[in-house]
Amino acid sequence: MQFVQNFPFITIILSLFSGPLCSILGGKKAKRINQAVICIVMVMSCAVLAFVMQSGTSYVYMMGHFPAPWGNEIRVGVLEAFMAVFFCIIMLLCMMGGVYEREQKLEDTKQNLYYVLVNLLLSSLLALIYTNDLFTAYVFVEINTISACGLIMIKQNGRTLEAATRYMIMSLLGSGLLLLGICFIYDLTGHLLMSNIQEQVRILAQTGMYHMPLLVSVGLICVGLAIKSALFPFHSWLPDAYGYSTVSSAAILSSLVSKGYVFLLVKIFFRVIGFDIVCDSKIMNILFVFGIAGMIMGSVSAIQENNIRRMIAYSSVAQIGYIYMGFGLGNTAGVIASLYHILSHAATKALLFVAASGITDASDNHTDFFKLTGAGYRNKLAGIAFTAGSLSMIGIPMFCGFISKLLFAQAGMDNTYKMLPTLIALAISTILNAVYFMKTVIRIYTPVSRKEIQKNGYQNISIKEQPVKSVALILFIILNLILGLCSEPIVAALQSGLGMFA
Repeated sequence: MQFVQNFPFITIILSLFSGPLCSILGGKKAKRINQAVICIVMVMSCAVLAFVMQSGTSYVYMMGHFPAPWGNEIRVGVLEAFMAVFFCIIMLLCMMGGVYEREQKLEDTKQNLYYVLVNLLLSSLLALIYTNDLFTAYVFVEINTISACGLIMIKQNGRTLEAATRYMIMSLLGSGLLLLGICFIYDLTGHLLMSNIQEQVRILAQTGMYHMPLLVSVGLICVGLAIKSALFPFHSWLPDAYGYSTVSSAAILSSLVSKGYVFLLVKIFFRVIGFDIVCDSKIMNILFVFGIAGMIMGSVSAIQENNIRRMIAYSSVAQIGYIYMGFGLGNTAGVIASLYHILSHAATKALLFVAASGITDASDNHTDFFKLTGAGYRNKLAGIAFTAGSLSMIGIPMFCGFISKLLFAQAGMDNTYKMLPTLIALAISTILNAVYFMKTVIRIYTPVSRKEIQKNGYQNISIKEQPVKSVALILFIILNLILGLCSEPIVAALQSGLGMFA
C-alpha cells in the first residue's frame, strides 16, 4: 500500500481531533487552525484523487488491518475523492465569505466554539463520503446533525434558538428512521459492511426471501435521509435554519450538509442494496413524485417570500427536489445528473448566501426586499455575484445551472414513461426560478435617490473594505463558470467514479 492511500483516514482523524484542539485556543488561533485543516485536507484529497484517477480502480483501506466482517473499512474511488476535494473548496470559500459577520456578531467567547463545530462537521462529511460501514455512517450522521445544530443556534437569539429546535426535532426523527432501517438490514443480512450487505441482499432478492422486510428497510432509510436533506414536504425546518443563522452557517448548511446525506443515500442505493433492486422495488417512483413536488412548491414558496435569505432558503427546497427527481428517473443518467447538481447547487447556493450578505450589509442589515432597493450599486461586487448566482439558478448557458437542467432533461428522455413529467416540471420550475430571482435582481438594481439613501442610513461598500469576502465572491463566480464551461470532463469523472462506486 502506498502512503497516499492513508490520506482519507488521516483527513478524517485530522479534522476530528482539530475540533477539541480549537476548544482550548482563542478565537484567532482557532480560526488559523480551522483554515489550515481545511487546506491540508483539500491538498491530501487532491493527492488521493490524482492517485485513483491514475490507477483507474478504487481501493479499500482497512482500519487496524482487520479484515471484514470484524474490521471497519474506508473505500476510496474517483467519486469519493472528487467529492472530498469539492466539499473542502466550498467550505473554505464559505468560511472566507462569512468572516466579517462572525467577527462582528458572535461573542468573543464563542469564536473558538464556532471553529470546533466546523471542524467536526468537516470530519463527519468526509466520513460519510469515505466509509464502507453502515453503522459508522450513522454515527457520523449524528455528529453532522449536532454540529449543524450548533452552527444554527450559536448566535443565540430567539429566531436561531427556535430554528435550531425545529432542526433538531426533524433531524432526530430522520436519524431514528435511518437507524431503524439499518437495524432491519443488519437483522436480515448479519453484516454492517456495505459490500457484504450487498452480497446477502442479492441472494435474498434472487430467492424472494424477506421481500417485504427488505422493502420496509429501504423505505425507512429513504424517508429518514429525505427528512434530513429537506425533501418536500419535510422541509418546514429549513427556512428559519438557513434564514437566521450566520452567513457561513447558512452557506455550509445549504451547500454541504444536505448534500452529505444525499451522497450517503447514493452509496446505499449502489453499494448496499444495489441500484437495480431499488428500481425494481418502485421506491424510485415515490422519490420522483416528491422530487417534482419539491421543485414546484419550493419555488412557489420562494416567490411569496419578502425576506431575501428566506427566499434563497426556499430555493434550496426546490433544488433538493431536482436531485430526488433525478434519482426517481431510475437510470444511471438520472443519478449522474443528480450528482452534478450536487456540485452545481453547492457552488451556486453558497455564492447566493454570501452575496446576499453583502447586499444586506449595504442596506443597513435589512433583509426585506423593499429595503434592498439599489443595493447592487452600493455594493457592486455583491450585486454582480448575486446576479451571476441567479442566472445559474435559472439555467442560463455558461453557468453550471444550465448544465444541470440539460443533464436532467437528457436523463428524462431515456425514460419513456417519465419523460413528459420531467420536461414539464423542468420548464415550470425554470419559469418560477426566473420570477423570484429576477424580481430580486431588478430590485437591487432599481435606482434610489440620495435623499432616500441618507434617510435609511445606507452605505457604499467597496472591495477594499471587505477584501476576504470579495475574494470569496470572485472565486465562487469563477467556480460556477468552470463547472458550466468545463462540464464534459467533470461529467466524465462522475461517470467513471460511479462505475467504481458500484
